[in-house]
Amino acid sequence: MPSSAGPSIDTITEGGRVTQVGEGQDAEESAPPVMTFGAPTAGEILAERYELVEHINNDSAGRLVWRGVDVVLRRPVAVVLRYPGGDSATEMLQAAVAASRVIHPNLVGVYDAIDEAERAYVVREWVDGQSLREMVAAGPLDPGRTTAVGNAVASALAAVHATGMIHGNLHPGTVMISDEGRVVLADARTDGADSQENDVRAVGGILYFALTGHWPHAEAPLHGATAGHGRAAIPDAVRDASGAIAAPRQVRAGVPAYLDDLTMDLLDPGIAPPPSEVLAAELARLDIPIEDDTYLEPAGPLRFSAETGEEPSPLASVGGRKVAIGIAGLLAVALVGLLIGISVFGGDEAPPTEPVAQPSNSAPAGGAAPAAPAVRKLNVSDVRIVDPDSKLRDELGGAEKVIDGDDDKGWDTDTYTRPNFGNRKSGMGVWIDLGEERTVKSVQVRLSATGASARLYSGTTDEEPTSKGDKRLLSSYEKAPIGQPFEQHDGTTMTFNGFDADAKYRYLLFWITELPSNDRGYQVGVQEITVQGS
Repeated sequence: MPSSAGPSIDTITEGGRVTQVGEGQDAEESAPPVMTFGAPTAGEILAERYELVEHINNDSAGRLVWRGVDVVLRRPVAVVLRYPGGDSATEMLQAAVAASRVIHPNLVGVYDAIDEAERAYVVREWVDGQSLREMVAAGPLDPGRTTAVGNAVASALAAVHATGMIHGNLHPGTVMISDEGRVVLADARTDGADSQENDVRAVGGILYFALTGHWPHAEAPLHGATAGHGRAAIPDAVRDASGAIAAPRQVRAGVPAYLDDLTMDLLDPGIAPPPSEVLAAELARLDIPIEDDTYLEPAGPLRFSAETGEEPSPLASVGGRKVAIGIAGLLAVALVGLLIGISVFGGDEAPPTEPVAQPSNSAPAGGAAPAAPAVRKLNVSDVRIVDPDSKLRDELGGAEKVIDGDDDKGWDTDTYTRPNFGNRKSGMGVWIDLGEERTVKSVQVRLSATGASARLYSGTTDEEPTSKGDKRLLSSYEKAPIGQPFEQHDGTTMTFNGFDADAKYRYLLFWITELPSNDRGYQVGVQEITVQGS
């Protein structure tokens, strides 16, 4: 499955058959497609490239959703057609163009956007799986899965927000889980009707829905996810006489206090939410591996009275007395944390090497558990080019440019006659030494062009900078891949996650296996590599 990013189609299960529709819901009967052009047919090839295979459904905006095949790259795609094109398709096409520029493993890929006046269509990544709405219909998720989903969604939002964009369409129908377990966010909007702050608050709604099976935003729906809205209906949250929603722990037994606090703080309009990158960092810290497929016991009785006998939050406690952290705790350490995503995603200067997090004002003086280390841009001690298959070793210069903070300068490969380094090399890479073992959260690599294939490895040895040394290094590092590989990547930024939260890393290897084409042959530049961790 392609790993590139952007908005996409939601998945809906009908009679055991997985289909994909846009905007997280089926089409309303009142919104049929308007045809001013011949209806598409199976076997028709659009733009001399995209063959229509099967009409899947119509989405909530009356757009036709087809399963197709890219006959050039021989990969499955989703094709969403709108009739007519022109001005009426502007929002759809603008959203597709904007989303194609944001590359992240937790965003679904957009490949093409074409306006033919009589009709317009967007070609996007085909994802086999189901939406969060459909998954939770079988039962609420356990806290571990809920945290993993929230982490993925917040990470995707951080990438979107770093470009200045707003997603504006986050609800259980636009969060998708592939058959391989990949969590991806779909269907961003460009109508300017929302804000980054509302995007972050919507993560609270996602957490609440995953934990309880209910949607807490009936009074402020998120684009088609309202309770009681046609066939996309989502049960409204349980509320008391004043309209206040019940906390997840009041709806269902076994929800940890720290996750309950975080969810309710995100939903509280009186508490300012943190930036998406800060929320993503906190959820990444809480995201723990899931050992089995066991869900928690069914929902317990509804309680609005003060709770007793519950476990303390794992985030902080003082003398046996629970210290609520939630959003307040995030913001307490965010004098440094607020700069995390700006540094990592925006390219600004990194915060000081050894930031000191101030204690929260909500904690009693003397004795509060130390705050978790802030996630930030890590310093790189050394960097060099790894080229095990070269005898001339004439492409090693300029490695220091990939960590100089300047996207306009970087290290470039030579130009080759074929994408696989002219069939002369298995690949080339950039080796990074962090100077000491560190906790790593992600690695972001910015390239000079789209269409490259690459992956990330970690290792424990520093070999001599010779062909033989590079071969030993590659052979050793290949045993420890990090995250998913990026194959025929459609963007210029690759973000690698999947680091073990309990492990320490010192040496990393960004390994390029396939080069993109240019007007002279095949070549790529690595403009900047940013390592995020603590």
